[in-house]
Amino acid sequence: MPSTMIETMPLTPTWMEIATRLLLVIAAGGLIGLNREAGGHAAGFRTTILVGLAACLAMIQANLLLSVTGKSPQSFVSMDILRFPLGVLTGVGFIGGGAILKRGDLVTGVTTAATLWIMTAIGLCIGGGQAVVGSAAAVAAFIVLSPFKWLDELISHRQKAHVVIEHAQSADIAKIQAAFDPLGYSFCFIGKSIKEPDAAILASYQVRWKHAGASGGAQELLASIEEHYKVVSFEMLTTTN
Repeated sequence: MPSTMIETMPLTPTWMEIATRLLLVIAAGGLIGLNREAGGHAAGFRTTILVGLAACLAMIQANLLLSVTGKSPQSFVSMDILRFPLGVLTGVGFIGGGAILKRGDLVTGVTTAATLWIMTAIGLCIGGGQAVVGSAAAVAAFIVLSPFKWLDELISHRQKAHVVIEHAQSADIAKIQAAFDPLGYSFCFIGKSIKEPDAAILASYQVRWKHAGASGGAQELLASIEEHYKVVSFEMLTTTN
């Protein structure tokens, strides 16, 4: 085993080394958690720190429980140390799965689940004594969640919305498609109902278009529709994470 690995993962860590690992993972979790907290996401400041601490403690416990009596550092590789990180990663998978919500075509929480996953890996690295690797991963994760988000908002994404429009007559249902096609909006008629007592026609549409930015262009679409029609309801079916 390379000497650098022996130095960064001692068989018998001191209390100072353990405290350093815990402080590092708290700092890493705080860095990533502040970004999620500012965005109002489910896994915020405290949750991210706790996930990282749990992973870090699991690796510290694995380090402390290793039977090293009569063994040299070179025999460390023969011990099955992978069971601890694999067990922790499996457990966090259940937490991440609970953070993902799906309602029809609308899926949220995927980035939150991925954040918990990467924070677990960071905690495992730091808890195992790989402070440089864990700290570098924390910085990389922060860059992906912060600066890269601005880049993501510059990319046009496929958007989808459900809108109900009130028409005076059935002939108007087909006209809306021709009116909005030149603007880049594709209206797909879903169904209609009759509004009492004035017998107005309520037509349901699924609208598809491409737009960049966090809002997905929902406000622009709604304003365009309301210029010519009476909108009964409007709901976005896609969202950013």
